[in-house]
Amino acid sequence: MSNPLLEARDAFARSIPETRVSLGGRDWGVIDTGGAGPCLLLLPGTLGRADVFWQQIDALRPEVRVLAVSYPASGGVADWAADLAALLDARGVARTAVLGSSLGGYVAAYLAAVYPDRVSHLFAANTLASTEGIAARPPYSLDLWAAPIDTLRGGFAMAMQAWGDAHPDQAPLVEFLLAEVAGRIPEGEMRARLAALKEAPPLPPDPRAPGDTSVIESADDPLLPPPLREGVRARYPGGAAYRFAWGGHFPYVLRPALYTALIRAGMGLAPLPDDWADGTA
Repeated sequence: MSNPLLEARDAFARSIPETRVSLGGRDWGVIDTGGAGPCLLLLPGTLGRADVFWQQIDALRPEVRVLAVSYPASGGVADWAADLAALLDARGVARTAVLGSSLGGYVAAYLAAVYPDRVSHLFAANTLASTEGIAARPPYSLDLWAAPIDTLRGGFAMAMQAWGDAHPDQAPLVEFLLAEVAGRIPEGEMRARLAALKEAPPLPPDPRAPGDTSVIESADDPLLPPPLREGVRARYPGGAAYRFAWGGHFPYVLRPALYTALIRAGMGLAPLPDDWADGTA
């Protein structure tokens, strides 16, 4: 049976493939749509490559220069933030909006705090503001550089399959994510992504204006319980906060039009649509 998500993503990947770029001695994947408009940097979570945002990239590229990345197989949060600043330098981008989801949200928050003059707007999406205690929870409690990769991949697969059993209407998303887990994200990159959160430094204070941040979350996110979501809102008390009534950990895949509308509004490209009048959609 065909999967519309896989088919659409694969068609996008053929039309705008990643290029490989060395930053800080690390091998990154980068999608760059080019153009002279305002810039948006997209940082995926543990289970996505740069093209996991294909629906946002396709919708925004007529008016926005989009940079989206896939993480390298080494380094951590602080290293990656420095690499991303170097990427902006190399591409001639003085300031950019940054959207990070999950792991990417933590990296984006670190980038905004350490390089505040480079970030025009931060979208902290389905993420966390502290990694305290994460090392005690599977799979992070394992030796992430030595544990069998099948064990690490298997844990994600079990979680995705459980989500699919509880939400059979989201079978295409589950199949999509299982394809990422099964090997589309190479072993070294998978290990580095997990280790980046386990070994992440605390987020420094963010000196930017409160209104320069938007927090995005989902009421039914299976990976981020309410206390973690509350921690992100508490870090950005003056920022806008948006909650998807449903969308799980991947609302940008499941509800792309509403997600893209938030990006447009946060970047000042369009007014917030009525769907988001009360902050929930």
